[in-house]
Amino acid sequence: MIKETIEKIKQGRLKSARVVEESLKKARQGQSRYNSYITILDEKAMQRADYIDDCVKKGEDPGPLAGIPVAVKDNMLYRGTPMTCASEMLRNYISPYTATAVKKLLEAGAVIVAKTNMDEFAMGSSGETSAFGPVRNPIDTERIPGGSSSGSAAAVAAGEVMGALGSDTGGSVRQPASMCGVVGLKPTYGMVSRYGLSAFASSLDQIGPLTGKVEDAARILKVIAGFDQKDSTSVDIGVSDYVKDVDKGVDGLKVGIPKEYMGEGLSGEVRQRVENTAQKLERKGARIREISLKSAEYAVAVYYIIGPAEASANLARYDGIRYGLRPGNSKNLKEQYKKARKEGFGAEVKRRIMLGTYVLSSGYYDEYYSKAQRVRKLIKEDFDEAFSGVDLILSPTTPTTAFKLGEKSDDLIGMYMSDVYTVSCNLAGIPAISVPAGKDSAGLPIGCQLISPSFGEALLFRGARQIEKFYE
Repeated sequence: MIKETIEKIKQGRLKSARVVEESLKKARQGQSRYNSYITILDEKAMQRADYIDDCVKKGEDPGPLAGIPVAVKDNMLYRGTPMTCASEMLRNYISPYTATAVKKLLEAGAVIVAKTNMDEFAMGSSGETSAFGPVRNPIDTERIPGGSSSGSAAAVAAGEVMGALGSDTGGSVRQPASMCGVVGLKPTYGMVSRYGLSAFASSLDQIGPLTGKVEDAARILKVIAGFDQKDSTSVDIGVSDYVKDVDKGVDGLKVGIPKEYMGEGLSGEVRQRVENTAQKLERKGARIREISLKSAEYAVAVYYIIGPAEASANLARYDGIRYGLRPGNSKNLKEQYKKARKEGFGAEVKRRIMLGTYVLSSGYYDEYYSKAQRVRKLIKEDFDEAFSGVDLILSPTTPTTAFKLGEKSDDLIGMYMSDVYTVSCNLAGIPAISVPAGKDSAGLPIGCQLISPSFGEALLFRGARQIEKFYE
């Protein structure tokens, strides 16, 4: 765990430089197998590690994440380093400043060793839409790692870094966490600043940690959470000590299982694991009950209206003039726009921009976008009603374990349904965590998802830690 390494570094019994050097070595060795990274920051990372060791030598406190090697999804700015969003559009873009969440990691003493590969502009569920090639699952390199925070999940699963940041718009931290067998948290909307995160869907995006252990995720969240006046959606409610009660257990907690999440489309092995986990929680003192989320069946449809609508507005800035790829030999401004977007964007990004533009267009706004927002409100009300009777909700994270690379390339609906159990939390703005719950008969990781009311992360970590103990 991160805790032991931090203590050794602070006590001078272990050099951060040694830890970071080993992390970089693993990253280089694993890159040809997993393609987890877009940029490995060797020189910058070693300079940072030497600085941490110098602080320790002088008797100074380097911070709560002293010398820990971490990776950051390549849609977050880190000044002076590339930020590509895994797109040809931004292949040569250099970050002019540092995202707040990344800055907080650095201020806490963490060492950023790499920018991770991802689905292009965070649009994808499998890690296959990157302009830099697909990410491969370290558990089985013939399978997808999940998306869009694919590289971050794979890097943690491969043991190359101790933690990573991803962004979650509809499950993009939790879904790859489940498929790679690691812990992934989507915090409450507004808890972690989005300043310096390249926007996909602004009302849905949230930065969250991926780690090997639940306590490690709690430790990183404590660092990156908090109000930021640079983000107008940031919420000022203070930061809790999420680590303190992580081992408190679940005795007395009421846990609901949505009947809508346990029906058609769910793998038999995943269903059985969720049911077994519920029984284990009950033996530890939790009270299990069935609940209903009536609007759950509409969540994916609502997400694929609101998400693309916001994406089409956010990505309009990439016009070949102000940002990104700038093709030459254009005869006029219109041709410049067309060439930049044709050459700069991949198929999935183009698909979502077109869909978003359509649902926002005159004559269709009320029929699609406005109606989707009304259903979004119903989804939030379903959760509010459920949490009036339970403390936590237990569900699958994904309908199946990791499928093979290319298996769903021509099955877009099947691909989009990978996020069927995760998108509702983004639409409602509430937190959720995916925690490893053993493996299926093929040896592939299964993830269980816990959901709590807004700003209930401390409770999430308690429940997740209890589940983690069942399968250690």
